[in-house]
Amino acid sequence: MTQWLVLLVALPPHPSSVRVRVWRKLRALGAVALKKAVYILPFTAENLEQFQWLTQEIQKARGEATLLKVDQIENMTRADVVRRFQEAREQEYQALAAGYRKVAQRLERATSGRGRAAVLTELARLARELERVRETDFFDAPGGEELRRLRDTLEMRLEPRAAGAPASADLVPAALRGRRWVTRPRPHVDRLGSAWLIKRFIDPDAEFVFARPDEFPPDAIPFDALGAEFGHQGEDCTFETLIKRCGLRDERLRELAEIVHEVDLRDDKYRRAEARGIDLAIRGLLAALKDDHEALAHGLTLFDGLYAAVRAGRR
Repeated sequence: MTQWLVLLVALPPHPSSVRVRVWRKLRALGAVALKKAVYILPFTAENLEQFQWLTQEIQKARGEATLLKVDQIENMTRADVVRRFQEAREQEYQALAAGYRKVAQRLERATSGRGRAAVLTELARLARELERVRETDFFDAPGGEELRRLRDTLEMRLEPRAAGAPASADLVPAALRGRRWVTRPRPHVDRLGSAWLIKRFIDPDAEFVFARPDEFPPDAIPFDALGAEFGHQGEDCTFETLIKRCGLRDERLRELAEIVHEVDLRDDKYRRAEARGIDLAIRGLLAALKDDHEALAHGLTLFDGLYAAVRAGRR
């Protein structure tokens, strides 16, 4: 059972700087308002200490602060309270996502070293802000996963191609058969689509491993990861890179590539009406399925359906 810390606050009207300072502190802690002047955090030893310090600060400023620890808020379920926290973090994640998308657009226009340096500076700022929000995301708001995907996508576009990787020559798909493939956990559209592409057009017996980049098996082929040959290259997502590197000429794959690109990068290069629905479907899939291999199995079926729908639409 989750216990809650409830802080009741009454601040003096003057000076206004006290109100600003207290509000900033509450925001930094990730507290949410149950109602005016009533704030809540999940109980942890660290949150208790932080609220105790804030209580003392308010009292020194001649305000009033009462700190309670409760097992339940009688007129709200636990799910209601958790939803308040998730909605608050979701707003912050959405603001950060907008910042990452602006950086992606700037990256496309960055033709000089100075422009690239400015992009890196902004990315560093966004990374610090993301870390701050993640520290207060007590109940895993859904937008956090999407934001980490946006961050990883940008980092892959900035990361140089793996040493020794061919620049553009087509590979013969047969050379990639009988191998294991590895990518990052919690696969979203580009990783699911790329795995489907590998399974259906390169090696039907391909096996997939999900691991942190520092734990990638040395015998497996990395994809959709930093520095991977089969990753983001230039403006292309991993799905597009695989199509080009393996010389796949199917016109329906080109249409699927536009959809995957739009869902993954959201850079308005392709205006595909299907993108938002597919994004929501995959996020729902990941929310319902915690096992990555199970999510992959459902993802393969999803892409089978998309491929069939594209084919049907062309008749």
